[in-house]
Amino acid sequence: MAGLAEIARAAGVSVSTVSRVLNRRAGVNEETRQRVLAVLAEMPYTPRGLGALRRTGVIGLLVPELSNPVFPAFAEALETRASRLGYASLLCNTRSASMREEEYVRMLLARGVEGMVFVSPEIANTGGEDPGYYRKLLAEGVRMVFLNGGAPALDVPDVAVDEQLAGYLATRHLVELGHTRIGFVSGPGRSLPSRLKRAGWAAGLEEAGIVPDPTLVAHAPFGAEGGAEAAARLLEGPGTRPTAVICSSDHMALGVLREAHRRGTKVPGELSVVGFDGIPMASYCAPALTTLAQPIDEMARAALDELLQRLDPDGHEGPGGSYSRVFRPRLVVRESSGPAPSRV
Repeated sequence: MAGLAEIARAAGVSVSTVSRVLNRRAGVNEETRQRVLAVLAEMPYTPRGLGALRRTGVIGLLVPELSNPVFPAFAEALETRASRLGYASLLCNTRSASMREEEYVRMLLARGVEGMVFVSPEIANTGGEDPGYYRKLLAEGVRMVFLNGGAPALDVPDVAVDEQLAGYLATRHLVELGHTRIGFVSGPGRSLPSRLKRAGWAAGLEEAGIVPDPTLVAHAPFGAEGGAEAAARLLEGPGTRPTAVICSSDHMALGVLREAHRRGTKVPGELSVVGFDGIPMASYCAPALTTLAQPIDEMARAALDELLQRLDPDGHEGPGGSYSRVFRPRLVVRESSGPAPSRV
């Protein structure tokens, strides 16, 4: 592991500048900051080497964003569990405007965290591909767990909900209500969670003898605005419009509800909507949202316990190797889903 002086020499800056970059302090221009971060990516730094990581009592929690309520819910559950077990935690928003996931990882290592929990890591949004820096972290001895998104090629424990089952259960629920034109509001096409839910959607339709219609699938960015954008496309043509839609997240479903309201489309009279996640506000919107709820507290506990099992306070490694635990989603039926309309 490189020291501050070595990193400063390689970047052509002072030691104090490297320190300011590591601690995200003002006084460093963007070009210099990027140069230092590039060197840190090649010459990772920790204050006392990786041997110190077991004794700081601090772990890192990396979530992709805070605007989607499901991620703060995971963060709170993880932090609560960590605190009860005597660990402090540092929270990082990895899709922030100022830093990327990899940069946050280097910052956390510089602060001597013992291990990290990645909630919906960047690898989940690249189709499960294997970014080289994850392998590099493993080679450096960094202990980590993926929560809601991993890659079989990586020797990293992962805890997830059964996304494909979620898509299937949502579809079966709507089929039982008489729907045959069921749309799917997807996140970006490469997103592994969205692809798995879409596979469950297709399986549920085929089981009911319905051929999945690709024109009833709309891709959009995650979030309420993306959900509204996708809903607008699906609701444009009265001849092909769906009578129900399944959304990749509750956040997207809120956007669908908003767009339906804007168009005067009655929910659930003309359009049933089903979300995924089980965020608290899903029961307070109008109409209250039917959703496939993740067992957030249980999943957070399993992920954190799996990480801490690999961190022995006495300085000995816990059991290594990969580990995978998949939780079952729970269908919560509320007001936003109802019988298929007799005429559309």
